[in-house]
Amino acid sequence: MFAVYTYSIAGLLLIIFTVFVQNIVAAIAHRRQSQYIPGKVSDELSHDSFVFRSHRTFHNSLENVHQFTLPAILCMFLGAPTTLLALLIWIYALCRIMHMGLYYAIATEKNPSPRSYFYMIGVLCTVGVFGLAIFQLFM
Repeated sequence: MFAVYTYSIAGLLLIIFTVFVQNIVAAIAHRRQSQYIPGKVSDELSHDSFVFRSHRTFHNSLENVHQFTLPAILCMFLGAPTTLLALLIWIYALCRIMHMGLYYAIATEKNPSPRSYFYMIGVLCTVGVFGLAIFQLFM
C-alpha cells in the first residue's frame, strides 16, 4: 500500500534522522562545558554560545516536527498525490537542514536572521501538507 510513497517515506526518515543528529550535537556541546548540569542550559547563555544554539536548534525541531510529519503520514493514508507529497516533504527536510546549519554557524540576535527564511519555507510546507490532507479527506 505504501510502496508508492517511497520518496515521501525516505524524506520523512531524513527529517527524523536530522532531529536525532541535532539531539546528539546538543548533548555533546552541553557536556563539553566546564560546568554543566544534565538537562539544564544556563539562562545566561545566548546566541553567541554554540551550546545555546545547538539546544535551541534541537528544541525548535522538537516543537515543529510533529506538526509536519503527522499530517504528512495522514496524507499517505488518505491517498494524496505521491509527487506533490514527496515534493513538500523533501523541501521541508532540506529547509530544516539549512535552518540547522545556519543556526549552528551564525550567532546572531538579528531577526529575521538567514535561518528564518528556511524556517518560513518549512512553515509553508506544513500548511501545504495540512491543506493536502484536508483536501484528500473531503474530496
